[in-house]
Amino acid sequence: MHVEKREYRGWPNAYFLSNGFVELVVLADVGPRVVRYALAGGENQFHEFENQAGLRGGLDFRLYGGHRLWAWPEVERTYFPDNRPVDVKTTALGATFTAPVETDAPGTSLQKSISVQLSEQGSRVQLLHAITNHSSEPTQLAPWAPTLMRPGGRGILPFPPRAAMDKDHFQSAAPLALWSFTDFTDSRWQLGRDFLQLIQEEKPLGRFPEQMSGSFNPAGWGVYVRSDYLFLKRSPVIAAGQYPDFGCNFELFTNAEFLELESLGPLVALQPGQAAVHTEDWWLFSGVGPIFDDESIRSQVLPRVHQTASP
Repeated sequence: MHVEKREYRGWPNAYFLSNGFVELVVLADVGPRVVRYALAGGENQFHEFENQAGLRGGLDFRLYGGHRLWAWPEVERTYFPDNRPVDVKTTALGATFTAPVETDAPGTSLQKSISVQLSEQGSRVQLLHAITNHSSEPTQLAPWAPTLMRPGGRGILPFPPRAAMDKDHFQSAAPLALWSFTDFTDSRWQLGRDFLQLIQEEKPLGRFPEQMSGSFNPAGWGVYVRSDYLFLKRSPVIAAGQYPDFGCNFELFTNAEFLELESLGPLVALQPGQAAVHTEDWWLFSGVGPIFDDESIRSQVLPRVHQTASP
């Protein structure tokens, strides 16, 4: 294991984590943002905004790229400009990155942190996301963890298990959420029997450049496949939880620049001083064959998913 602070793309304080198999970069001058996740010496699987490299300070919200922590619902406070240095506490296997309390306009008195822990072997990374309410009033929110992926791939979410209608299957199984710009006639969508796919295209031909949908995903995983790489994230499913966006715990978003693979935690009424915690685990695989339809997902994706399942 190796944890080292050094310069990255114009930011003087970035933390490099590596176990010899995979490597991550987490920014400390802004964020927190995990901006790089790659096989050792390989290409970054996350999308980065070249024109924002090295920027910090100011009141303009910037995506920067990579992985971030948001608070649902998507309103003004979601876009708090997290452009200030974060506090860093390192451990043998990673570090915790804690942003200052959001007190400037549009201040919310929220404080966000991401703890990143890399396994000693293999590609597994565990992230603990926390949002603490430092206001004197309660607030309702859900932790929301979007990851910006490099263009040219496809996001995949599993549907709940299918079954014929009988006395045990009268009730609905899960929502499939629509946004005002969701258009399932857009060729970027592939609705299969068992999986939902969203393809990222740099020159989309649909009537809206953005597309988004989500669902309640009892399997608790989603993937992004690009070239022969597969990025997998898992997040625990809270069976009794009330999830945002009509019940979604996983969502996909794309535009002409990137695709986001997103997980969400349940809604919470966060009291003063309380924190909402949301966990993700990541894996990265190479050597994945072409993905087209449900059958190729079953042969190329599901074996990797099964490798990461808890015993």
